[in-house]
Parts: sequence; structure tokens; C-alpha cells
Amino acid sequence: MKNRLLSVFCLAFIWFGFTASAQNQPFQSPALEKQDAWTLVLVPDTQSYVKFKRNQPILDLMVNWVDEHIDPLNVKLVLQVGDLVEQNGLMNPDGKAANQTGTQQWEAVARSFATIDNKVPVIATTGNHDFGIVNVENRQSSYNRYFPLEKNHHNQQMIRDVALDENGMPTLTNATYEFSSPEGRKFLILVLEFAPREAMLQWAVEMVNKEAYKNHTVILLAHSYLDRNSNHIETEGYPITDRNYGKAIWEKLVKPSKNIQLVFSGHIGAPDDKSGHVGFRTDTNAGGKKVYQMTFNAQALGGGWHGNGGDGWLRLLEFQGNRVSVRTFSPLFAISPSTRHLAWGEGAFAPFSFELDE
Repeated sequence: MKNRLLSVFCLAFIWFGFTASAQNQPFQSPALEKQDAWTLVLVPDTQSYVKFKRNQPILDLMVNWVDEHIDPLNVKLVLQVGDLVEQNGLMNPDGKAANQTGTQQWEAVARSFATIDNKVPVIATTGNHDFGIVNVENRQSSYNRYFPLEKNHHNQQMIRDVALDENGMPTLTNATYEFSSPEGRKFLILVLEFAPREAMLQWAVEMVNKEAYKNHTVILLAHSYLDRNSNHIETEGYPITDRNYGKAIWEKLVKPSKNIQLVFSGHIGAPDDKSGHVGFRTDTNAGGKKVYQMTFNAQALGGGWHGNGGDGWLRLLEFQGNRVSVRTFSPLFAISPSTRHLAWGEGAFAPFSFELDE
């Protein structure tokens, strides 16, 4: 019995020592690892920050933190992976699933990103919650109204191709943007609607195969793509019939391409489980180039589906020539000395890197 108590005491002492040591480590704010590098900020699903009015200041904090670090981190792009809102067309929130209407949610997320609209490009794709009333009951979305091209003059300068919707009108839910990095690498950012319709997927194939883009590095933003085991999502139970999820997007668009090298997505989540919010895999496209496919979300961290919206996590991708260094950071935790030891991602959010092909 004595030995058992002694073992428990020793384990507790060691754990307390490790915890105290971690808390006493000097906090280091994000800084460039390489002097001439530049940063792409990846923003996860924002839906739970705007469905409750109380969570809105956390998204404001995140965007203002990006604003303050545009120069120190040489931020050149801000991309968001969809599900900007929780309920696109909701008119009567019950106070439990949400306490803001769909209109209030769209106004909130648009207002948050307006902080940096005049400073860097902010390009977002659409998720299932950005359509219909609550969850893609149809293909109607308020995205074009609250994120018009004129909202961000950088986007306006970068826009290249815009698809037509079912009514024959241009829609930014399927579009391309051209970007030249500081070191001269040309990127094409391809935005696809949630579970793209077959016509939109074929439009995307046509875009990436344009002669003008054959030497570009294509970044695809597609909301539903990888599951928590980093497998391509095959199907989901949403009430839409003309749709393509991760596996079909891979097989019909990404794999046959010669220039898609990066795929960013969101969508997945599990209450207070970081590993349920991320995925990563590497495959090879028809051009023999590696395709790095990254899912990053955080919406059910910080208290589950009805918590604070995601603990303020952002993903910072530092481009150092062909090398990309990936770190996950929370401005929410970083703002207070009592929680700064939690601000850098570990475990499922641990740093990693990869090398882009020429």
C-alpha cells in the first residue's frame, strides 16, 4: 500500500512539475522562421463564432490579431475553408442552436473580415451551412451578397474566372484568383462551392487546364474533402442530388490535374477533440507532382457545438521558397499571460512542414 501511495505521489509530482515548467516557459509570439518568407493564414469554419452573439468578439480578436501581424509575418493571403455561418436563411433562432438570425450571422462574419479587407486578399469558400435555411436544403446562398467582389479591392484585382449559376448569372461561389508570391511563384486559387455540382466540377477542370495556368501552382478550396482519418469523403447524407464530395473531387479534378498541389478544406469536427478536426495526406497528380491535402477546423473546440466557437485557432503557413512550414496558433489563448502556454498547437495541431514541387 505504501509503495502504491508513493508511486501515485511521485507521478503527481512529476505531472505538476511538467505542467508548471510548461507554464513558466517564456512565451514566444509568432515570428517568421526565415527572413524572406511570407505567410498564408488559414481560417477554419467560423460558423460557431457567429451563431451566438457572445462568441463574435473571439472572431474579431482573431482577425484583429491577423491585422497586427500582417507586417511581422509578411501575410499575403488569408483563406477560409467554408461554413462562414451556421444557418444561411434562419429567421427564428431558438436561442439554443443559435441566437442570431442568418442575416445577423452573415453581417457578423462580413464585418469581422472587413477589418483586413483593405490590407490583404481574403478569399473564402462555401460550406453546407452557407446554403439553404439551416443546412444545404437547397443551393440558395447569401455568400455573394455579403462577400461581393467589391468588398475587398485585392480580390477585385486578382479575380480571373467566374462560373455561372443555374440562372446564368456570375457567382463567386465558383471562381479563380491569380496571385504572385513575393519570390515570383504564380498561384491560382480555385474556389469551389460545397459538394460541387457536376457542371461546376467540369468547369473547374477546364479552368486548371487553361494554357495560361499550366505553370501555376493551384490551391483548391473545397469545404468537404477529408475525414478525420485523412480519407477522401465518399458521401454524406445531405438533401442534394447533384453533388461531388472529396473522393469524387479527387478522382475527377485533382488527380487528373498537372498543377493542383494544395487542397485546403474544413467541415469535420468532434466536441473538444483536436484530432477530429484535422486531416492531412499526400498523393501525386497526373503531372507527377505531390498534392498536399490539408483539412483544418476547430469549431467544436472550446466547449463542443455550443461552446466558444473554436478556441480562436488559426493555421499559419509560412512559405520559404518551396518549403512550407505549418504552425497552429490561438490569439485567444495568447492574449492572457495565464493561458499563453496553450497558444501554440501541439498533438493534432503540432507543427510540420512539406516541400512543394517546382
